Amino acid sequence: MSFEEFGKNVATAISELKKTKTREIVLVHHDDADGLCSGAIMKAALEREGYRVRIFCLEKIYPEVIEDLHKSKGETIFYSDIGSAHADFISEVNSSRNLTIILDHHDPMPSKDPEVFDLNLEHYGFQGETDFSGATCNYLFAKALNEGNIDLSYLALVGSQEIPGDYVGLNKVVFEEAKKNGVIRVEGKKTEIVKLGVRVDNLFAKLQILGAAGYYDGGPELGVQASLEGISDKVKQKIDEWEEKRKRVNKQLILRLYRERLKETEHIQWFDAGNMYKGMGTKVIGQFCSFLSYQAKLIKPDKYILGFVDVPPEVPGWGTLKGEWVKVSVRVPKGLHSLIDQGEMLSAVDLLLKASEGFGVADGHKYAANVVIPEDKKETLIKNTDKI
Repeated sequence: MSFEEFGKNVATAISELKKTKTREIVLVHHDDADGLCSGAIMKAALEREGYRVRIFCLEKIYPEVIEDLHKSKGETIFYSDIGSAHADFISEVNSSRNLTIILDHHDPMPSKDPEVFDLNLEHYGFQGETDFSGATCNYLFAKALNEGNIDLSYLALVGSQEIPGDYVGLNKVVFEEAKKNGVIRVEGKKTEIVKLGVRVDNLFAKLQILGAAGYYDGGPELGVQASLEGISDKVKQKIDEWEEKRKRVNKQLILRLYRERLKETEHIQWFDAGNMYKGMGTKVIGQFCSFLSYQAKLIKPDKYILGFVDVPPEVPGWGTLKGEWVKVSVRVPKGLHSLIDQGEMLSAVDLLLKASEGFGVADGHKYAANVVIPEDKKETLIKNTDKI
């Protein structure tokens, strides 16, 4: 592992940032809690340096959206907790026109453009499933930009809640740093954010609702705000409303699956939620699949779980996608983890990359991944996945 090499490349990216003439930055961030914390870290850090930041929450790297973002010249674009899996495509459409900095922890593809800095710590020997979150990567950049940003360290810990178990690797380093500097207060297993007076795990749970269930109704913007300022009564009311809506659909879907069971092939088990989650972001299907992976009475422990959901055409803050799209989330039951670790079965992200080659936009991790495909490619994806 080479943290020193990471530090050198971060310093180079910061040097390039300071050379740019524009004081305006487009900040693209993901919509889960890790993505909201990542966006909040970079928004705060860049605004403290005098930049004007336009935040833009994106669920997926839709090609037509990325092409539109990079069509100008002389822009500065940040990707927080999103982008690494498509750094090759971002490089292609950027064509050295804009300074682009990616701070992510998803399995990366190589950048081919010298103006696209992919600072994902996986390039330096760390593991995005265990050692660091997207928010941790963003925090380490922010701290290198200005040591005063150490007060944002709690956001790296909130984002890292998506990684099961205790903090390890770089997350552990940040945890100790935040504790030493009085940013967090630790009592037993409980970690409280001193500035906000809220527990790390509680803030994570609230952000998961704001970004996913509230994606089409201003939830991500409220999530970034809540990450920096705490949860106001107005935001709490929205959280309760969206959580109740999501729970209601989750219950309907789980009851349906108990009645109908999941469809199966030799190697996969799957279901199609259609437009049941209408009005909510498609991240909710991944959250449901994660819950489903622990339901021993419903699933087979040795088959990949695939959940399909319709993708609304609107991209908040951008416009309307062409065509009809479906998101597919994959989760790996515990029974398959060891086989993947030993290289006997494909990781979730590798499976989707191969199965959707030529028509899908896939990214993710070893045990959890997702892909967006054209609506008419559902059967093709199922056949490809089982065959592979």
